[in-house]
Parts: sequence; structure tokens; C-alpha cells
Amino acid sequence: MAKKIEAKADNEAVKATTKKDVTSKDSKTTVKKDVTEKKPEEKETTKKSSSRKAVTNKMETVSADETVDTSSSKNKETKNYTVEEKLFMLYKLQMIVSEIDKIKTLRGELPLEVQDLEDEIAGLKTRLEKYQAEIQTLDDSVTAQKNKISESKLLIEKYKSQLDQVRNNREFDNLSKEVEFQELEVEFSEKKIKEFNAAVRQKKESISGSKEILEGRKIDLEQKKKELQEIVAETRQEEDKLREKSKSFEEKIESRLLNAFKRIRKGARNGLAVVNIERDACGGCFNKIPPQKQLDIKLHKKIIVCEYCGRIMIDPELANTTEK
Repeated sequence: MAKKIEAKADNEAVKATTKKDVTSKDSKTTVKKDVTEKKPEEKETTKKSSSRKAVTNKMETVSADETVDTSSSKNKETKNYTVEEKLFMLYKLQMIVSEIDKIKTLRGELPLEVQDLEDEIAGLKTRLEKYQAEIQTLDDSVTAQKNKISESKLLIEKYKSQLDQVRNNREFDNLSKEVEFQELEVEFSEKKIKEFNAAVRQKKESISGSKEILEGRKIDLEQKKKELQEIVAETRQEEDKLREKSKSFEEKIESRLLNAFKRIRKGARNGLAVVNIERDACGGCFNKIPPQKQLDIKLHKKIIVCEYCGRIMIDPELANTTEK
């Protein structure tokens, strides 16, 4: 009996171990299935990450290419010119701007004369309006004095009629004094009317003179405007061409030099910012230049400015090549 019980116990132990093995195998298979099921998801994520990396690489290459293009375009715009080329362009720009100044001098003082005539005409018009207003006030004052005269005459007649009915000397004296006072008022008003009329005549004479001057100034203004329009019409095409040329040269010149060029031109009376050497002297202020500085100017290694007037100086040979 003991042997049978031990054999049953052994069989139950074997069954338990087999069940454990089966459950462990089932768990392993489920783990393997999960692993196999997760693998395609991981593949998809790896594919997505690789595609994103490729896109970012492409974007980086594109941005790099764009930066290269922009840098190349900037290099094209700001080309590195030599000092000789810079001086050449500055002197050429100076020649173009000087031609524009000559065209402006052809017009002469016509624009200023036209402006002066317009201002004078406006002043004459305001003066005429002022005269008219003063005449109106004088006429009003004349009518006021005439009204006073009429009132005074009515009072005189009244007081004279009362004199016939006077009863004593006191009333007679008072009425006679009132009559004298009103007669004086009439004389004073008549004097004022004469003064006002004289002033009106004077104002009218000045108005007629101002009108004659105004008509003459209008004729002069029309003539000056016609002359100015003719000159502008003749030189407009040439001036537009020269301005286009100057713009093309300004685009080539670097901003630092261009600003210096414009600043020197504003300070110079003749509008010359770039001059050549004439008889060992500056072409702008005519002060003598030392031989060493003349040699430096001929070498074209740096931009040299006159120490007296501040103008940029160039070699006469380079100036002659630009003029050709």
C-alpha cells in the first residue's frame, strides 16, 4: 500500500511538472507572438524615422544650396573692385553729374525768376484786396458823417423854430448855443467827409497803379514760364539719360564711397567731388601737392583726399582714359 501511495505521488509530481512546462511553453509562445507582432510596428517607426531624416537632410541640402546662391548673388552685387576701378567709376560719375549741373545752369535763374514773379503777383493781389477793404471802410465812414450832418441840420431847424417862441433871454442863449454847436458839428462832418474822399481817391489811384503792375507781372510770368518749359523740353531727354547712367554707376560703387562722394559734392561750391591733378596742384582748390603724394596718386593703391579741400584726387592719365 505504501508503494502504491508513493507511485501516485510520483505520478502527480510528474503531471505537475508537465503542466508547468506546458504553461511555460505557452507563455513563451505568447511572448514570441507579441514580439513578432511588435516587429512590424517597430519597422514602420524605423521607416518613418528614416524618411524624416531623409527629408531633413534634403531640407538642409536645399538650405545650403540657397545660402550658396544668396552668397553668390551678394558677391555678384558687391563685387570686389580694385582701387583703380573705384577711382575710374567715381570720376565717371563725377563727369555725368557735372553734365547734369551744366543742364541746370542752362536754365539759369529762370526757375527763381518764375518763383519771384509768382510771389510778387500774390503780394499785389493781397495789396489790392487790402485797398478795396480800406475804401469800403472809408465809404462807410463818409455815409456816417453825412447822416450826422442831416441830423444836425434837423436839430438846427428845430432850435431856430423854438427861438421865435422864446420868453426870456436865458432860453434864447441856450437855443442859440445849441444852434452854433450843431453848425460846428456840420462843419466838422463836412471836413471829415473831404478827408475821407481824398483818402478814397488816393486808394483808387494806388489800386489802378497796382493793377497796371499786376498785368505787367502776369505777362512777364507767362513769358518766363514759356522759356522755362522750352528749355526743360529740350534738355529733358538728355537729362533723363544722364540720370540713368549715374544710377547705374551708383549701384556699382560701394555705399561708403558713394556717401562720401555726395557729402563732398554738397560742401563744394562747383559741385566737384573728384578732381585730377593740374600743374602739380589740386584741381579743386589749386593748392600744391607734394611729390610723394603725387606718386601715391599715380600708383592707384589707395584713395587719396586733398588735405586742403577734402576732394578725392586721381591721376590725370586715368582722368583722360575716363574722358575717352
